[in-house]
Amino acid sequence: MNTAGIDAYLRRLGVEQPARPTVDALRELHLRHLRTVPFENLSVHLGEEVVLEEKRLLDKVVQGRRGGFCYELNGAFGALLAALGHDVTLLAARVYGDGGRLGIPYDHLVLRVRTVDGGDWLADVGFGAHSHLPLAFGERGEQEDPGGTFRIVEAGADAAGARGGHDGAEAADLDVTRNGRPVYRLEVRPRALDDFTAGAWWHSTSPASHFTRSLVCSRITEDGGRITLSGRRFTVTAPDGTRREREIGTDEEVLGVYRDRFGIGLDAVPTVRGAGHGG
Repeated sequence: MNTAGIDAYLRRLGVEQPARPTVDALRELHLRHLRTVPFENLSVHLGEEVVLEEKRLLDKVVQGRRGGFCYELNGAFGALLAALGHDVTLLAARVYGDGGRLGIPYDHLVLRVRTVDGGDWLADVGFGAHSHLPLAFGERGEQEDPGGTFRIVEAGADAAGARGGHDGAEAADLDVTRNGRPVYRLEVRPRALDDFTAGAWWHSTSPASHFTRSLVCSRITEDGGRITLSGRRFTVTAPDGTRREREIGTDEEVLGVYRDRFGIGLDAVPTVRGAGHGG
């Protein structure tokens, strides 16, 4: 990413370039990303290819002023952080589903970010409802965040009896929990963006993926709440968790919500297309 690309990304987020890659700079960028760049799966239903290449991700998020799902959002954000001088490592995770079952390998992409002032952080701007700020990677106690109470703990054995890793406890998998419930299981082994290609393809095409069965566009708001458009249902969630929902009637109104509340300009209303279309 060149200087012009950095400047364009920071303009998208509405922030000035940080003087140094510190934890305070990381926290501001993380929060602004969540407030500005929506978590959305519209490409799956618009017939748009999801390509895990840095330039394609940056073109979509920065030039196209779109959002994306985890591979796209954390992939682009990781590129920005690295260009700003942070030490960034891509990590793979498996998301906990119904009944505590873990998802597919490379189910989710997150970032381990080291800052010049000695911080080691878990950054994730691509999970939808999650922590608003980076989590301290080495902290094993509770971490309070506007998005809930989080913990990062050493994981137990999975269904196959494996704990992950290869060199003892320091390499063991980690569970990230929110409000006492497991969210995803994290591998600490570094990964490359290409490693996630199969996961992105599965989530974009499989009938078992929730991304092929539903539409979502969501971001946090300035007050710490959240707005979400799922199909034609628009939900406003207050910081205290109370929700207001309404069904949007006309296509023009739907396109207006995408434009005015999420900054996404579309020519047509996306509709669920099912598996086998897109990405």
